Formats: sequence, structure tokens, C-alpha cells
Amino acid sequence: MISLDEAVTARLETHGERFEVLVDPDAALSMKRDDFDGDLEDVIAAEDVFENASRGDRPPENALEEVFGTTEPLEIIPEVIQDGEIQITADQRREMQERKHRELVQRITRNAVNPQMDDAPHPPDRIESALEEAGFQIDPMEPVETQVDDALDALRPVIPIRFDEVTVAVQLPPDYAGSGQAKIREFGDLESEEWQSDGSWVGVLTFPAGLQNDFFELANEVSSGEAETRIIKDEDDIKTR
Repeated sequence: MISLDEAVTARLETHGERFEVLVDPDAALSMKRDDFDGDLEDVIAAEDVFENASRGDRPPENALEEVFGTTEPLEIIPEVIQDGEIQITADQRREMQERKHRELVQRITRNAVNPQMDDAPHPPDRIESALEEAGFQIDPMEPVETQVDDALDALRPVIPIRFDEVTVAVQLPPDYAGSGQAKIREFGDLESEEWQSDGSWVGVLTFPAGLQNDFFELANEVSSGEAETRIIKDEDDIKTR
């Protein structure tokens, strides 16, 4: 379950009665879009149906039976959410907007590069400033992933940007290959790997282009700065870092 501070009220008024439930706002919006795939008990603040949630008043059981055909809260709660309205206070709306804005910046930073600077990643501060300059406001009632394209459209007149992936080959010396490769292979999609006759390890990984600096830092960390990396752009164009 979630805390009461995290929950919003979903309200359904029907048959002359009012039914309210306390639920995570993002989960409630997912249920209304029919794409919620989590555990209901993890996203509600109370396994209960209220007539007035702020006062803790409950509706009569015969009203529940008449409207929903059951008195079981876990069966009723999804119906209240799907058929009712999500009640969000100004503070909750502002908090959701701020959180989703941070998620948007993080998502863009992970995936975006600057095509005018040899596909270097954009730092988060630059994305923040560009979104502000573009006047882009994220909708707190919509998933972040559905707003990324609109954000990119708003950013393009402000900064050169595109989403991309990068493929990097990395070689770890024998002294660091055993422990280092286990951490490296978790960073992205491992395209291929090979153990060399001298005990060194070579791996080729693909990951969001905005994470290049993070990857190079990890490679240096696990090898005490002795790793060799190459950004593979195509078969004939290999850039050594």
C-alpha cells in the first residue's frame, strides 16, 4: 500500500450515492487507460470504499451491493477508478508535474545527443534550460513516455538534439577482466564478447547515447583507468576514445 500523502481520491457518483477510493495518481490514470498491469494492493492507500474519504465515512453495504453487486473493496475499487473522476488538489498536481518534469529530463538526457558536437551527450542542465526557453510544460495527467516526442519538437528550435543509441567496444586488461566484465555487461545490451589469450576481455555493448560519459566512467572505475574503449559508428568508421 501507499501512504495517504501519496494518494489521490477517485470519486464515482451514481444511483444517488457517492463512492470514493484512495489510490496512487499514476496508477489511477493507467487504470482509466486500461493499461495498468501492477498489483492493486500496492497502489491503494486503503483496502476500503468510502462515501467521504476525508472523513472516513463508508457507504451502506446495500448501496455497494446495488451498484457493484459485491461488497468486496478490491473488486469495487477498479470500477470506481475507471468510471469515476480523479480528484487532484493543486498541491498534488504541482507535485506530479514536478516529478514528471524530472523524469522527462532524465529520459531525454539518457537518450539524446548533440549532432553538431560529434554526438556528444547533452547534460541535464542544458536540457532543463532549453525546456524552459522553449516554454514546454509537461502534462501531469499524461504518461511521460507519451510526451517525449512533443518535448523534442519543442527543443529542436532551441538546441540541436536527436535520440540515438551508441555501440561501444571495450577491452579490460587481465587483472580486471574477471570482476569488471560482470559490471560492464549489465550497462547495456551485450552484442558480443570474447576472452583473449592473455586473459583480457573484449565486449561490444549498445546503450542510449546520452549515457556515454557514464559508461566511460564505469569502464575506468572497474579497470583503474586501464580499459580501452572504441565508439563504433559503422564498419569503416571507428572512433577511439
